[in-house]
Formats: sequence, C-alpha cells, structure tokens
Amino acid sequence: MYRLLQRGRTRSCLPNQRRHEHHQAVMAIRREDVNPWERRAPLAPKHVKELTTAGVKVLLQPSNRRAIHEKYYIRAGAVLQEDLSEASLILGVKRPPEEKVIPRKTYAFFSHTIKAQEPNMGLLDDLLKKEVRLIDYEKMVDANGFRIVAFGHWAGIAGMINILHGLGLRFLALGHHTPFMHIGMAHNYRNVSQAIQAVRDCGYVVSMGLMPKSIGPVTFCFTGTGNVSKGAQDILNELPVEYVEPHELKDVSETGDMTKVYATVLSRHHHLMRKSDGIYDPMEYEDHPELYTSHFRTSVAPYTTCLINGIYWDPQTPRLLRRLDAQKLMRPKPSLTATEGSPALPHKLLAICDISADTGGSIDFMNECTTIDKPFCMYDADQHIDHDSVEGNGILMCSIDNLPAQLPIGATEYFGDRLFPYLWEMLPSDATRPLDEEDFSPQVRDAVITSNGVLTPKFEYIEKLREKREKAQVMKKSGMKRVLLLGSGYVSGPIVEYLTRDEKTQVTVASVLLKQAEQLAAKYPNTIPIMLDVGSQEGHLDSLIKDHDLVISMLPYSLHPLIAAHCIRRKVNMVTASYLSPAMKELQSSAEEAGVTIVNEMGLDPGIDHMLAMECIDQAKADGCTVESYSSFCGGLPAPECSDNPLRYKFSWSPYGVLLNTISPAVFLRDNQVVSIPAGGALMESSTPMDFFPGFNLEGFPNRDSTKYAESYGIQTAHTLIRGTLRFKGFSKAMSGFVKLGLINSEACPILKPTSAPVSWKALLCMQLGLSSSISHNAFEEAVFDRIGKDDFVMDTLRWFGMLSDQPVVQADSVLAALAKHLEANLSFDKSERDMIIMRNDIGLRHPTGELETKHISLAVYGDPSGFSAMAKTVGYPAAIAARMVLDGGITTKGLVVPMTKDIYGPALACLKEEGLHFMSKSSLQE
Repeated sequence: MYRLLQRGRTRSCLPNQRRHEHHQAVMAIRREDVNPWERRAPLAPKHVKELTTAGVKVLLQPSNRRAIHEKYYIRAGAVLQEDLSEASLILGVKRPPEEKVIPRKTYAFFSHTIKAQEPNMGLLDDLLKKEVRLIDYEKMVDANGFRIVAFGHWAGIAGMINILHGLGLRFLALGHHTPFMHIGMAHNYRNVSQAIQAVRDCGYVVSMGLMPKSIGPVTFCFTGTGNVSKGAQDILNELPVEYVEPHELKDVSETGDMTKVYATVLSRHHHLMRKSDGIYDPMEYEDHPELYTSHFRTSVAPYTTCLINGIYWDPQTPRLLRRLDAQKLMRPKPSLTATEGSPALPHKLLAICDISADTGGSIDFMNECTTIDKPFCMYDADQHIDHDSVEGNGILMCSIDNLPAQLPIGATEYFGDRLFPYLWEMLPSDATRPLDEEDFSPQVRDAVITSNGVLTPKFEYIEKLREKREKAQVMKKSGMKRVLLLGSGYVSGPIVEYLTRDEKTQVTVASVLLKQAEQLAAKYPNTIPIMLDVGSQEGHLDSLIKDHDLVISMLPYSLHPLIAAHCIRRKVNMVTASYLSPAMKELQSSAEEAGVTIVNEMGLDPGIDHMLAMECIDQAKADGCTVESYSSFCGGLPAPECSDNPLRYKFSWSPYGVLLNTISPAVFLRDNQVVSIPAGGALMESSTPMDFFPGFNLEGFPNRDSTKYAESYGIQTAHTLIRGTLRFKGFSKAMSGFVKLGLINSEACPILKPTSAPVSWKALLCMQLGLSSSISHNAFEEAVFDRIGKDDFVMDTLRWFGMLSDQPVVQADSVLAALAKHLEANLSFDKSERDMIIMRNDIGLRHPTGELETKHISLAVYGDPSGFSAMAKTVGYPAAIAARMVLDGGITTKGLVVPMTKDIYGPALACLKEEGLHFMSKSSLQE
C-alpha cells in the first residue's frame, strides 16, 4: 500500500529545474466537456501554485464536474474565467468539441487521432482548418520510446479494481459467492486507499481458504510490462498472490493452493514465435512483426481465469485471441466432482479486462468499448454477439477507454507531476510561428501533430491511413453500385432514402460534419458516413471519387467545377441540383472526351421548373402552337400557420444567400421590352402581388436573367418571359427596410469582430445612419423612420426583431453576416413546424386556329414535421432520380446535361409523381 500511494506524492515537481520568469505567459486549463465521467484535470493546484509563483497567469475554466474543487486552484493563484482566448497555451485531458476550439492557439490533450480514429477525424480537420498547434500527450516519449506523460498507471489501477468486481458478479451468476463481491467499481471509492482496503479485505477471506473449492485456483495473466500492467499488478498484490512463469500456470490452475491466487506476467518472448520455425528473434520482430504469431491461445489462455490486457497493438502485430480461439476456450469441460450446489465452472477463462481498449485489436472480438455506466458485457463467441449481462454463455468483457476518470484526484496529481517539467518550454509556444522556430525538446517537438494548418511530417501518415480504412469500408461489399454523396444537409435525406431502396446500391455520405453524416447513415441500409472537407482535402476527394460509380454533390455551386474536374479525370459520372455555371460550361469538351455524364440543374428551381416547362413546350410545338409568353414563379415558404413573423418567412439554412439576393440585379422580357432592375435594392421595390392562388397572400419578384431561357427553352417567339421568386406579402417591404438602413452590406465591419467590445443594434444603426451614439431614443427612432420612408410596417418589423433596442449584435465579419445570424436565431423552423413549396408556370400558346390558350401548371408541396421537408423532397428526389437513371443507363448523353429533353424529363416527372409530387394543370382560352 505504501509503495502505491507514494506514487501520487512525488518529490518537488521540478527538481533542479531552472526557473524562468514568465511574467508575460498566459496559459489555461480548459473544462472537460465531452464525457460526463471526465473529472480529471491536466494539472493539480500544487502545479498551478508553482506556475503562478513564477509569474505565469493561469486561467481556469469553471466546471462543477472537476473532482478537485476550483477553490483550491484559486488559492493557488488561478484566475477563474470562461473566456480562454487570452491564453496562448491551453491544456486539457481529453479532446474539446470542435466548436470550442480557438484558432491559432497551442493546445495539449489526448486527441486519439494517431491511428486515424474515425470519431476524431472531424476534430483533426478542425484543428488543421483553425491552424492550431496540437501537442498530443500520447506521443511524448523518451529516447527509448516509452511514454513519459500518461495516465497508464492509473488506468491499470482502476481496470484491476473493476475486473475484480466483475469477477465477483460473474462467479455469483455461475452459482458461487466469493469475496470479490465486496469489491466495488473503482469510482465508488473516494480515493485509492479505500479501494485498496476493500481488496485487502477480499484477500483476507481468500487466505482463510473460504473460496468455493469447485471453481479451482483463480489465475490472472497480465500482458505487457509497462505502466498499465504495473498499475494493475499493484492492486492484485494486495491479495495473497503468487507469481509464476507462464509455463507454470497450467499446473497451479489445476493443483494450486486455494488460500491464494496466482498470476503470471506475459512478455513477448513468452508467446511470440516466427511462423516459419517457431523461434522468437526480438530484433527481427521489431522490424517485421507480420512474420510472427502468438501461441497464447493454447499455451496460457486455457489456464487463465482473468486476462488483463495492457499491450499496445498495431495492425501488423499478431493478435492474442480471435473469435475461433474464444469458441475453443468456451467449450465446457466435464467435472466428476461437481454437484448442483457446488457447480463446476463452464470453462476456465471467465473474464478479460482489456485496458488497452483497442477495438478490433489484440483481442480481435473486442469490437466496442464498454463504459463506466455499463462496464461489462458478455461475449458469446458461438453467436459472435455481446449482451449486456453477467449471466448466460460467454466471457465477461470490460474494456472502458477512460479508466483513470474513475479515480480523478490521484490521476490528476500523478499526471500533472509528469507533465509539469515540460510546461516551461510549451508556455512560449506561438502557434502563428513556424514550428521550427520553437525551442522545443524532442519530447515535445515529436508530439506536435498539427501546426500552421498542416500535419507535421511525422504524422502525415494519418491521412493515408484514414483513406486506406475508408477504402476498405467502401469496397467491403462486392457487386454494389457505389454512390458518393457530398453533403449531409437536410436535402440529402431523400437522396439516401431513395437510392438505398435498391439493396445493390451503396451510398457514402461525405460531409465536413461527421456527426450529421453518421446520423443520416444510421437511418438507412448500405450507407457509410465519412468525414471530408472538399475545400481543403482535394486529394482525399479524388481518392473517394475513384472508388465510386457516381457522385452527387449537394455542396455550394462554387465547389462543383473542382468536383467535376476530378470526376472527369476519374471517368465517374456526376449529378448536381445547382445551376450550370460558366465555370462548369468550360468543362463540356473534357467531359465529352472522357465519356462522362454530368447532370446539372436537377432539383426544384432549377430542375422541376425546367422539366414542367419543357414537357408543356414540346407538346405545344408538336401540336403546331407558338409560345407567346412564359412566366414561372417558385418559392420555398413556411406553411401559412408557421408564417407568424414580420418577414412571413423562416430559414432552414443560413439566411446569408437570401439576404444577399435582395440587392441582386434582374432582367426579364415584358411585351417585347427588356426590363432591367439594377443591383442595390431596387429588386425589392419591384415585387408585385401574385393572385393565382387567392387563398395565399403571395407576392413575387424577378430572379436573375430570365431572357437567356428564350434560347434554352426554344421559345424565341415569346414576347414576355419572366422567372421569379415567391414570398408571402410583406417580405419585400421588410427587406427593403433592411436595404435602406445599410444592413445588406458584406464589407468587413471591424466593430463586429470577436476581439471588439459588444455593440448593440441601436449603436450599429446609429453608425449606419451617421448618428451620435448619445442621441436620445426618440430622436433615434425618428431618424430611422425617416430613412425607411416613414413606413410603419418596417418600423414594427425592426421592433419585432429587437433592432431598435440595446440588444447586442452577434459578432460577425460584416453587418450582413451579423443580420443573417440574427435572423437565423429568430426565424428557424421548430421541429413541429412544416414548410411548403409553391411553383406556378403560366405558358401562353397561340394555336394554328388563332386561339390563345394559357396553360397553368401548379405544384404545391407541404413538408412533414416527422419526415422530410417540402424543400428536401423537391430538391432531393429529383437529384436521386437522375442518379438512378444514370446508374441504370436511363441517361447516356455524355458531357454536361440539363433535364430539358424528353428522354430525361419524361421518366423523371413520372417518378416524381410516384413520390407524391402531384402537378396540377389547367387551361384558359382567349379568342
């Protein structure tokens, strides 16, 4: 006991270390906020005291979860503060959430990224994007490669306490009361001293010979000789234990003394052998572990009651146990002495405590870690399943991956003692400087994973490892049509749902938001989530494209030329819902030469509008008619019952684009006259009532350049041609007020930067209007009223949004960005609310008889609060249908394709009707 407890009470934290004065240094200890059990900190108050005494300012983020109360840190000189942006060095234990990472800072924590662990790849990408310098404790090693800053010892302590508790439960389920029942889970003890006493009490009962005779001697096997194994052994040493060599375990497991337990420590030479001749060569093994195998499954495992696994595993190294081994180890052995009241054990190996927590690692069938909340599961090798119980067939598994969190106070002090000597060189780190300008020791420098926006050379392998794993996942099933879907936003749901109806179609959802992609993939079969930032990971994008048969991009249109170029290079077809931009048009010849089909404008607007227009126009021409006018208006709106706000509008994504469009120019044709609306806000003044559905109070305004569709649609005879946007009445007037106040301004605004003092909406508007900030409120409102043209509706709108008050403006790069965030916060759809789509095409046709017929084609779609929104249906389903047509050979045209030919719009519109999108068509005649 004395030896174990002394490890938490080291000598002076920095013996003989030269102290430097760090009066300008500011470091921070962040709050642990990813796992509710994480109560540790990277430093204890005693370490903070030494830092503050040396002139370092230490910020401590408040946390009621931290095991060591913040008052002890404050006594040591720490400053309790939520905002950590002042610090250049930020310490934590585990990873922070992506959204809380501050750009261009030096962070130190366990990132769990060095094996390209998928759950943390989103974090890694965020660190790279934010140019964070990451120092990973896991890679701080000495000259021999041994970790110098780690919790391994305490993982071993906690893991051993837990598995002794688990053994008690398992023995009881098998019909045996044992003193292990009186050992609790590690976190049930206030400190390790209490846990040790419980283990000693158990050992006393064992030494009295009171263990059930029919279970035989209890044996333990420790793999590895590092800190994890030593920590676990320290706990077992509190029992009456005799250590034996691995080859002696068989004898003691059968004839050993029942007043003690037995243990063996397994090193490499005990179980590794070359596949070719059975010899172990340690030097060769270091370079070529793939040449070796382990005989642990036959030489040691059959005689082990409990395996404590603490070895690091690499994919090239041999496994300790596989499923087949577990099946053999679970085979019952007959007993001649067993009775109903004194049953024999079903098999010797009862429990595995995998402290290494490598899923699919040295214990091949450990596929998912257990948790502190649910620490145990039973692995049934015959059925290859885990079940949450200590009863039934199987091997008890405990594989918690944050064990030291169960003993947070001791673990914090132990870890801080080991980290502290390196803080002095980490404190001056400036993440904006090149890494080679920092005065780091090899222990710190070699632990830097990211710096200046890139992986450091030593860790560039992570990207390749990641791509290799993803490729294996994508290519796992043979005979599949593979679709790469770029983007996991809400319009992606119908795409995945539609395509995966075919059991031979597999969809890879690649998104910068991994959690969102995972949530989407979890809903549908044959769907794989992958983390991808197309803008910064072009190589990753290319490797994904080459492994798929088709790419669907739901990303911003500005990224499509880049994506299309890679599709052309890899000869992979592509579908997108966006407009065919000039940059995309430049790829026409190269797409044709490559024999690639790139379908564009396959959504709602553009998309369904094109197809409905061309279906009517082609039929009219076939009937000998001439098109004299074309009017098409479309809008995504909240359902009427959800439009109770001054804009009569709500947002499903960032309002930035909608706001920016209010100052766009527009061109259309009216009675053979070209009408041009200049940029700058006149567009909102041009809106007109739209009464084709009198029950809706609609207005419309023109959209972009309508005149170019005369050629696209083949309707050069039309004297009127307009395409526009629908909104509920009031939208344009409110937006016009924003324009007049100068709020649709995308120029940089320094006073709204995160580093500036908070600004109120009133102060911002005073600045926009050139008013003194000390102006009276009445005079302020009067000036605003004059600027907006004395419009009461607009004034009410501003009041509704709190924009005439002292309410703070959200920080942003520009006034427009701040307004977008403000509207998004106030006008987002609730979960119970629904949206709607309204589209109306009016096509004037002159018949050969001279009659003028106007075709009225309408579409109204409502969203389902418990399913897909109307926008998601009308954008996602057309794209998915086009993808299916390309995959199945329904679209064969090479080059850039838009859905304006009958071979595309005919089948596509028929499929949309099957999805519940019903188009209404009426006619009116005029002599």
